[in-house]
Amino acid sequence: MSQPISQSDRIEVLDIFRGFAVFGIFVVNIEIMNCAFPNQESFGSQWNRDIDLLIFRVQQLFFYSKFFPIFSFLFGLGISMQALKIGQKNSQGIHFFLRRMCFLFMVGLFHILFLWNGDVIHLYAILGLLILIILPLPNKWILILSVATLLFPFYEPIAFWFFNILNFSPETFLESYPSEKITQILRNGPYIDSIKFRVNEYLANIPLLFTYLAPLAFGMFLLGVYFGKNQIQKDLKNFISTTKTAIIILMIISNLYRVFFIFFLPNTSIYRDEVLRPILFKIMYLSDLYFGLFYLWLLAYLWYFTSMKKWLSPLQFPGRMALTNYLMQSVFGLIIFSSLGFQLYEKLSPPQTFLLAIIIFIIQLIYSKAWLNYFQFGPIEWLWRCFSYKKLIPNRKSAARV
Repeated sequence: MSQPISQSDRIEVLDIFRGFAVFGIFVVNIEIMNCAFPNQESFGSQWNRDIDLLIFRVQQLFFYSKFFPIFSFLFGLGISMQALKIGQKNSQGIHFFLRRMCFLFMVGLFHILFLWNGDVIHLYAILGLLILIILPLPNKWILILSVATLLFPFYEPIAFWFFNILNFSPETFLESYPSEKITQILRNGPYIDSIKFRVNEYLANIPLLFTYLAPLAFGMFLLGVYFGKNQIQKDLKNFISTTKTAIIILMIISNLYRVFFIFFLPNTSIYRDEVLRPILFKIMYLSDLYFGLFYLWLLAYLWYFTSMKKWLSPLQFPGRMALTNYLMQSVFGLIIFSSLGFQLYEKLSPPQTFLLAIIIFIIQLIYSKAWLNYFQFGPIEWLWRCFSYKKLIPNRKSAARV
């Protein structure tokens, strides 16, 4: 039987990455918790103070489209590292990963139904099953498949062609939910009504899932698998050092384009050109992906080559409990925005939600450190391990046998 992987085998900087990703993704998600997708345009138009516009630009430049790719990359890296350790070719390894992804999928469904429908865990569970097929592929094929997945431009027409064949009309799921009704349900309505709305909004967002989120997650997942299979994380310091010049040059070029795209391009005729517009957006999409990966490179550089280690080190605590903290962020959101708590849905401005995300993450950092003083794993991480290994694994530090 596969044996649980020792805590001593953890690579500390990877937990720093995860902790940083937990923070960044919440800065983005709390905006959507504060206002559902159908109401975003009308709700956002009222915030036009200088501070509102500043926060919007900060989020646009440094948060939007950066942290979901990071999460996907780290998931691919982590799952490939574990697959290599336990051996993926025997039947026990296959059954182990089936159980592991089954647990993730169930957690994702629970998250969608009872907490927040912006869940990505169920998507990762489906991708995780592919590790058994992907890992035996040659390294070059995995990298080529990752790049091809990220560059492929025709997901939208293929998805809608498929929807037409199935006679599936996602837009119909929200026809009975005008803007005022959504606000009433999520702020004041009975909890059961919010569950029904979450299901309908999830189904209405399936085009976004198939044309953007799933391809992006799969491409970055593959890139993470490529890194894991090549065990780059084991010699990360050398990788960071040898790639420094290329990384910085690419960062400068991509950020010059991002600034040009955000601040200047919308006012030009090129931006409205039907042929050039998709290309310009694809370049922006790739620039955002790269900037997300640059965050990880920069964190590793600061970790290995500067005196910042003591300042970055606290990020490891929420990072070691990333799954628990990701779910807890939705619990915080439910308490803050819904009728189960403070009923602040669509009442907070962008600066307020941004500040709230920082405060909640600091709280998560504190309770994560406190929890890990006594336990080996976060509560959801521990349940995941027990389910995966089909046995109760000691969690208290005094009782755990590592």
